[in-house]
Amino acid sequence: MSRAKIILLSASGKTNLEIARQLEMTNATVGKWRRRFLAQGLSGLHDELRPGRPRPISDERVARLVRKTLKTKPHGGTHWSIRQIAIETGVSKSTVHRIWQAFGLQPHRQKHFKLSSDPFFVEKVRDIVGLYLNPPEDAVVLCVDEKSQIHALERTQPMLPMGLGYVEGVTHDYRRHGTTTLFAALDTANGKVLAQCRKRHRHQEYVDFLREIEKNVPQNLEVHLIVDNYATHKHPRVKRWLATRPRFHVHFTPTYASWLNQVELWFNRITQQAIRRGTFRSVKELVDRSLRSEFEPSGAAIRLDRHGRLDLR
Repeated sequence: MSRAKIILLSASGKTNLEIARQLEMTNATVGKWRRRFLAQGLSGLHDELRPGRPRPISDERVARLVRKTLKTKPHGGTHWSIRQIAIETGVSKSTVHRIWQAFGLQPHRQKHFKLSSDPFFVEKVRDIVGLYLNPPEDAVVLCVDEKSQIHALERTQPMLPMGLGYVEGVTHDYRRHGTTTLFAALDTANGKVLAQCRKRHRHQEYVDFLREIEKNVPQNLEVHLIVDNYATHKHPRVKRWLATRPRFHVHFTPTYASWLNQVELWFNRITQQAIRRGTFRSVKELVDRSLRSEFEPSGAAIRLDRHGRLDLR
């Protein structure tokens, strides 16, 4: 980039000294690239080939190695390892490693995915994304879901604290002390969360949580609920409850696309920062220490009131 700037400034009539002062380089460097450009044109701005040992592997062998990695599998195996393909091709392990790095090849890794089979996938995505980007007036948009089977796990031995040069140590075995289910409704406009912890996650608990939403949303506002296709959300009793409340509007995510529901991000934050690495001797302790205690990833705090509701402020 600096070489091109030298040529452009030269075309504007500036001297070598002026260019060197402006680009903060030496006068000799400016003169070198101006001479190279006059003699060779644009090709003169490229680095010349430098002396050194020629590359021991040809382009053809590199291409064969890459093709073999992508198109074939070892006998009796699912993917190539560096050692296996090095023996198969006669290329050293270090060279295989460098080639794989250069081409971004990682046969030992997999990336999981799930394609939605919903015939109305596009329409549902547009509907939900439209609620996020352009919510209706005089309405509240809530992402609703439940995080079930939150285990109260107690490690069998005390954790070893993190220190200089080593990470926190934790035993792989644990004792189970029960589970809880976290129902949550995330307001997409302000990030506040209404939540409850319940013992089970049947349609009865879901209807109770909908009643809690009804109490907390002002009567003059329409309520748009974004939910996934879990059977509880489509139970006949749930449908009857919603049918008697015309201000509630339900928007289902496409099949196998619950990632569209933004409350999943909130669940992930709690899991990663408050639950996964904790140790709890009871469900009550799990709720008290992880869900009721202050949880501040970015100045936010989660608190549970006496009714079992969480609020993200």
